[in-house]
Amino acid sequence: MKILHTTDKNFNDEFNTLLSRAAMDLKEAGKIVENLLDEIKNEKNEALKRHILKFDKWEVKSDSELEISPSLMEKAYNELGYDLKDALHKAYNRIFAFHEKQLPKSWLTYEDNGIVLGQKISSVDRAGLYIPGGKAAYPSSLLMNAIPAIVAGVKEIIVCTPAPNNELNSLLLAAMYLCDIKKAFKVGGASAIGAMAYGTKSIPNVDVITGPGNIFVATAKKMVFGDVNIDMIAGPSEIGILADKSANAKYLAIDLLSQAEHDEMASSILITTDEEIAKDTLKELEAYLPKLSRQKIATVSVQTRGAIIVAKDLDEAVFLMNKIAPEHLEVVTENPFDLLPKIKHAGAIFMGSFTPEPIGDYIAGPNHTLPTGGTARFFSPLNVEHFMKKSSIISMSKDGIKAIGESCASLANAEGLSAHEESIRVRLKDLK
Repeated sequence: MKILHTTDKNFNDEFNTLLSRAAMDLKEAGKIVENLLDEIKNEKNEALKRHILKFDKWEVKSDSELEISPSLMEKAYNELGYDLKDALHKAYNRIFAFHEKQLPKSWLTYEDNGIVLGQKISSVDRAGLYIPGGKAAYPSSLLMNAIPAIVAGVKEIIVCTPAPNNELNSLLLAAMYLCDIKKAFKVGGASAIGAMAYGTKSIPNVDVITGPGNIFVATAKKMVFGDVNIDMIAGPSEIGILADKSANAKYLAIDLLSQAEHDEMASSILITTDEEIAKDTLKELEAYLPKLSRQKIATVSVQTRGAIIVAKDLDEAVFLMNKIAPEHLEVVTENPFDLLPKIKHAGAIFMGSFTPEPIGDYIAGPNHTLPTGGTARFFSPLNVEHFMKKSSIISMSKDGIKAIGESCASLANAEGLSAHEESIRVRLKDLK
């Protein structure tokens, strides 16, 4: 892992390389994904079966094999040990409580002339959740995607998850049971996104698709957006850490590795104002690496997409971190909340030495489905509103249309839309 200094001659070039971390080759992936989506549109289940044989290495002999039985979910839940079951419930309750606070409200306003304006909030009818299952299984992602949909009031939730060699993670199945999932399918990758967007004989089409995935999943979500809504286009996991001399180098090192172990393309960046912290963190990181169960993955990640940056002061450190706009941001300084007003771009912000990023992955409560690759500049974490929509309410009284109708007709006339204008004037004439 490199140690960079903002005073280095070539720092800007090195930093710009870090900023391009999200430059996934969507163009190349796009050709592959476009073909897969076309096959799903045209051949439905038959294409799904062919894709599963190719990518997940098992043969689907009948349509019914695509579906995950609710009895399998219940069995997995019942066989869970007490500690895991308790942890699952604790996570569920905390995630539910946090997202319940996000619920928007419908409202109406009444003007003196009888005009009524407002907003009606309603949930989508059907949501599709994509839960990854490639290099690791993520039961936590099921909770994070299903619970806001449940809180929003979505009546039908569809889950798709890959099952390499026709095998499923038992904790993921247990999480499905806890979330009362009725329809889940052993389908992964771009094929799953296409199936949920366009529908097949087995998988119904949905209104919104959420959930993280690899470059092919991200590309597919981008391509189906417009036919369905999506949460965001998320890439590999990442962490940014702001630290001063008060930080614990051991904590910083393992927190950087907590993201590096996800994926070779994951990004872990520490920006500190202290040279000794930079050196000590690197030393601790190198000591931790051999002990990791996913050592090879983490090593590639920190070597190719990781960095430790020494900044001249906290203002410069925050400026650089805002440029990075990381998915996860830890603020490990003497007074972390003093920096909060200056932080503009981050998916989730973790304040203080005893708030490691993994606490947010599983059990704190806020969602862990977050914008990556700098898109925290304009995307928000997955939340209840991703599963809801707003309708405007307009009601004009006779006095109300008298008050504003003439102005409306003038604007319609200026745009050359005579039927629009006459729609207003015919009513105004009748009210004279």
